[in-house]
Amino acid sequence: MANPGYGKRSAPDQHPRTAHDFAHLPPREAAIASYIDRLPDGADISVKTLAKTLPYGQCALRTALNRLQQAGHLRRGRERLADTENVRWITRTWFTRTARDDDWWAAFTRGDVPDEPPDRPRPTRSRANILLAALGRETPALSLSEAECARLAPLVTDWYARGATDADVTRALTNGLPTPVHHPAGLIHNRLTTKLPPEKPTPRPPLRILECAECGVPGRPEALPGGICGACRGERAPDRHHTPLQASAIHARAAEIRAEMAVRRHERTPA
Repeated sequence: MANPGYGKRSAPDQHPRTAHDFAHLPPREAAIASYIDRLPDGADISVKTLAKTLPYGQCALRTALNRLQQAGHLRRGRERLADTENVRWITRTWFTRTARDDDWWAAFTRGDVPDEPPDRPRPTRSRANILLAALGRETPALSLSEAECARLAPLVTDWYARGATDADVTRALTNGLPTPVHHPAGLIHNRLTTKLPPEKPTPRPPLRILECAECGVPGRPEALPGGICGACRGERAPDRHHTPLQASAIHARAAEIRAEMAVRRHERTPA
């Protein structure tokens, strides 16, 4: 595993792996992308570590990673850790075998990207139906008919919507069974209804900031097309209108600067 900032972090919404995922890239970049794609999350993908394994030097690897970023396979940035009392930002390196455009990465920073692509084939039977049908194999007293499975499946789906796992549902349905079970479908219906767990709290949307691949300056996604800021692309900064700022805007900007300085001090502090 790697220190924060160098470990691979798989982006969501990727298509299934094929032999032609990186055919649009030059041979060197395709080979590096294919290697990174098969590494587990958390694997060190810094140029120093990659140079120990791949037949390329650090300069060539740094150039290749920047080209993967421009092609939409990689982005660098920061993400705020969820469920922490104090605000803590961690440097991230996100990778996807499915090349994405700037609009997709902008949606990703807002947390608007689904976990699964919409065109992924769905199973012929639902997860809830499969669980109910399997109960009878492990606990014969809870054997159900196909019609009973179909009728009870929406109740199991409600459990999934509240964060329950297959093990949670099975445990609730099989623990402490009466002997004998006279009406399996009725017993399961009663337990699914009376033992329904509470709703999950609404998760906070992720907070992510992308950074320029060349100079590391943070910026909004629309200011970093291809992962490169305007200054590194050689663009001239737009003329600024010298309109006096409101006091509230000045205070807000000062607060942002203080927060950024605190983050940078925290990153420089040894663990």
